[in-house]
Amino acid sequence: MQPDSKRLLAADQEALAAFVERHPRLMVLTGAGVSTESGIPDYRDDQGAWKRSPPMRHQEFMASPAARQRYWARALIGFRALSEARPGAAHRALARLETMGYVSAVVTQNVDGLHQQAGSRRVIDLHGRAEVVRCMTCQGRRMRHDLHAELEALNPDWLARSAAAGPDGDADLEAEDFSSFRVPACQRCGDGILKPDVVFFGDSVPAERITAALAALEAAEALLVVGSSLMVYSGYRFAREAARQGKPVACLNLGYTRADDLYALKVEASVGLTLNALVESLGRRKAADTAVSGSSSPAESR
Repeated sequence: MQPDSKRLLAADQEALAAFVERHPRLMVLTGAGVSTESGIPDYRDDQGAWKRSPPMRHQEFMASPAARQRYWARALIGFRALSEARPGAAHRALARLETMGYVSAVVTQNVDGLHQQAGSRRVIDLHGRAEVVRCMTCQGRRMRHDLHAELEALNPDWLARSAAAGPDGDADLEAEDFSSFRVPACQRCGDGILKPDVVFFGDSVPAERITAALAALEAAEALLVVGSSLMVYSGYRFAREAARQGKPVACLNLGYTRADDLYALKVEASVGLTLNALVESLGRRKAADTAVSGSSSPAESR
């Protein structure tokens, strides 16, 4: 006999709500699965394998002018999906959970800024923010849309191209000759390499962000992983650290994750749908508790 999927979903939601009620001060660690409902593709399938060619590595970007031409040409097409994305159900639900007092911090591996747009206030952008560009020589910063306007002016013939959007502002432009694509140097110092102010693969997360995230974990009662396979160590480390501290870890993610053996609870279901149901369930429970605590017996009212 096949299990009743609706009943199974209800059981999962009940288990997740019970977990949050037992540990009401959560650090939430989010990944690409939180933003797929906003139209931003993710990197991996439900088994943790790459869906496409691995993204640009830091060392290749810094060492190769051709790699930078390829990166910025693809970004000129693909970044539209990231810049036009709006918070989805998962982002809004997590912001609501913070307002309700259940989430003490959100540590995100995403670079899209959608948690902040949704209203989350205590957010640590572990891998940086894609809308900012930094000069690798003078460390000067400029907004990404300003650089893209310059790229468009330098490469007007590329504006007619279209391609499927990839993760984090990439695009699936494969059979192209990028050798004529013009990439400007830093306007401030004149010759610096411009790079999105994000952590590329092969790069290191700035120490101050790791310190802030570890402090958030120390202050939390438990860790909730949402929409991440944790295949990258920069996120996986927090599940390991929570386990080392004896703090329970729960996960809401479709498919395999690197930390499957560390979870006290794992729910494999739609992230947005499940978090919305969690908000509603916890709201009903709070209302019921308030009604009970606010009532008084006839003797007490005299």
